[in-house]
Amino acid sequence: MPNVIADTSPLQYLHQASLLHLLPALYDHIVVPDAVAVELERGIFLGLSLPDVRALPWIRVERLGAAVPMPLPADFGPGEREVVALAQQTPDALALIDDARARHYARRLGIKFTGTLGILLKARQHAHLAAVLPAIQALESLGFYLDPATRAAVLRLAGEGPAPPA
Repeated sequence: MPNVIADTSPLQYLHQASLLHLLPALYDHIVVPDAVAVELERGIFLGLSLPDVRALPWIRVERLGAAVPMPLPADFGPGEREVVALAQQTPDALALIDDARARHYARRLGIKFTGTLGILLKARQHAHLAAVLPAIQALESLGFYLDPATRAAVLRLAGEGPAPPA
């Protein structure tokens, strides 16, 4: 089982769509960098519906060393920076990230990653979700951006969409 390291977005959206239970069903435990935990705590303080990751037994909050060991884009948020840095340092890491720039950077570094949609697909494959479409609709109602082509591709992969034209 990979060492799963989560950024804020997948935790936020899965929690808000009442799907956070998928994470411990799919992965034994999740590592959350301290910067992600702090981002979530700030949101909770502001009244947002976010998970209290320090209270979840299947999540371990991990503090990164004093310095990020590699150069990362300066405009990455603290959570993204720590997820990418921790994934780079962790053998057999799987980063849970939705941000396109962070995913691109992770790909360049050879870090395996998936995002909220990949989690939904895996949950469907392992029969933890009966269908992906209702989950996607819930995410979209929360403001999760999904372009039409990606939406269609995810539904096809889940076996819920029309086959691509021949």
